[in-house]
Amino acid sequence: MRKGEIEDMKLLVTGGAGYIGSVCAQRLVESGHEVVVVDDLSTGHRDAVPAGSRFVQGDAAEVAHDLLAEGFDGVLHFAAKSLVGESMQDPAKYWEGNVVTSLGLLAAMRKHGTPRLVFSSTAATYGEPEQVPIPETAPTRPTNTYGATKLAIDHAITSYATAHGLGAVSLRYFNVAGAYGAYGERHTTETHLIPIVLQVAAGTRDQLQLFGDDYPTEDGTCVRDYIHVLDLAEAHLLALEHAAPGTHRIYNLGNGTGFSNRQVVETCREVTGHPIPTVMAARRPGDPAVLVAASDAARDQLGWKPERADLATMVRDAWQFTQARHAQ
Repeated sequence: MRKGEIEDMKLLVTGGAGYIGSVCAQRLVESGHEVVVVDDLSTGHRDAVPAGSRFVQGDAAEVAHDLLAEGFDGVLHFAAKSLVGESMQDPAKYWEGNVVTSLGLLAAMRKHGTPRLVFSSTAATYGEPEQVPIPETAPTRPTNTYGATKLAIDHAITSYATAHGLGAVSLRYFNVAGAYGAYGERHTTETHLIPIVLQVAAGTRDQLQLFGDDYPTEDGTCVRDYIHVLDLAEAHLLALEHAAPGTHRIYNLGNGTGFSNRQVVETCREVTGHPIPTVMAARRPGDPAVLVAASDAARDQLGWKPERADLATMVRDAWQFTQARHAQ
């Protein structure tokens, strides 16, 4: 356990059977905390719930009203609908599943006096950036329903912190990659570049489709900021320590370094030894050319820095996870 880390907390992890939630829950268990995972398993996996944690299946808000009565030191809220395209086609599902659920969770926390919240927010709250790297002071103008719901939750958290003394931290992730042992990315509907590329390498997808090679970037493809999921998990542990009563702090989490789509594909080729056949397609509407995080605030105020910033490390960990899953 790191020096200065708060010990022996009882923590509720919503969405803890998902990719990021399971890694964070595992790190919390390893750090000596009592962890209760809540997940409806609509996108999560029962076998991703860490050993040593207690599992409750159900809707985060509904379950929280009973669970939090036991007395908890904090909540880490990952449960969410997160497919951008689907959010535009079925907005009601996202306003209900993200905002209404989160409001219910906040109400339960207030009722039972739960003092800390760490919220899984997103870079999608910014929309098309005016400057790169993107600081927390950048205008928030989400271009899709998913980003809009996450921003709405951030506003609600601020209100609860101000009115009711909640200590809260929102972490706005950029692109998350990698794996942590048995905990990794395996969405039923996969939309993220690295796992899609690795599906080609694993033989479950014939080829990769890249969208756009005419962007104003060095090689013409989009540039994105990637952060290792374990570095992300460490930020959540630090956020728990720094959640101050009556305050809602928001931090961007990324490497501060961008990798182009072509660089990602080439790194995956090197790591897997697979040629990864690739075809180019037209740009997707609304895809910014460059999204890179300014994470100075997290470094200065939380004492956080990415320790696994090398793209090959992220790909290698994700590939090991993928191979292990296919071997089962």
